[in-house]
Amino acid sequence: MLEDRLGEAVTTIAYLAATTGRVRFTTNILLAALRRPVVLAKMAATVDVLSHGRLDLGVGVGWQRAEYEAAGLSFEDRGRLLDHTLEVCQTLWTNGAASYESPTLSFDAIHQVPKPLQPGGVPIWVSGTVHDRSMDRLARFGSGWIPWGEDAAELERGVGRMRRALAARGRDPDEMGIVGSLRAAWVEADGTRRLDVGRTMAAVPRLRELGITDFRLASSALRWRQSTQEGLEEVVALFRSAVR
Repeated sequence: MLEDRLGEAVTTIAYLAATTGRVRFTTNILLAALRRPVVLAKMAATVDVLSHGRLDLGVGVGWQRAEYEAAGLSFEDRGRLLDHTLEVCQTLWTNGAASYESPTLSFDAIHQVPKPLQPGGVPIWVSGTVHDRSMDRLARFGSGWIPWGEDAAELERGVGRMRRALAARGRDPDEMGIVGSLRAAWVEADGTRRLDVGRTMAAVPRLRELGITDFRLASSALRWRQSTQEGLEEVVALFRSAVR
């Protein structure tokens, strides 16, 4: 297993999707601008079909200049590159004979198959703080928002800002999914630090009131368990109780 090593996200999801039947997968986050758009569109559509529609793509511009330089791309142009990538992907996912024209890429009557199983293509979750470029991207391409930076740290303020920004761009904010990260609460017992699942899940009702639709808990929070499955079962059970 990869354990702590960072594997390629889409490849890893393809493997995990083959060993599961109900788990939904997402990237958090994929630097989509580093991929050739036509190749990413094909990869994502293929995984979506093989997983029976269990794929979301969480995307962002990233922060590390070296990643763009290693790919031969401009770090300063990363926002435009991401928008271009998403535009091409959605064009290929939703058109039988796709055509596209831009200053850097053009094609005509491209038949890319398979098409994603999910209507409208693989859902795109846009990561970022609330500013003009990221909100333009979210309004145009997004099925959901992954808060970042100060907007993730101060979620109530961030969600309010995002909703106002979307409404100003003609998108209904009630249609937008929102990610909320659960902060692990710990308890010390007999010199051992363990996850307090009950206290961790206590935040769920308040986050739901803020409009959070998707909750995430770092897998590292479960490492205290001898059995990861045992830890997940407890987390899932208490989460279900919290959202009833």
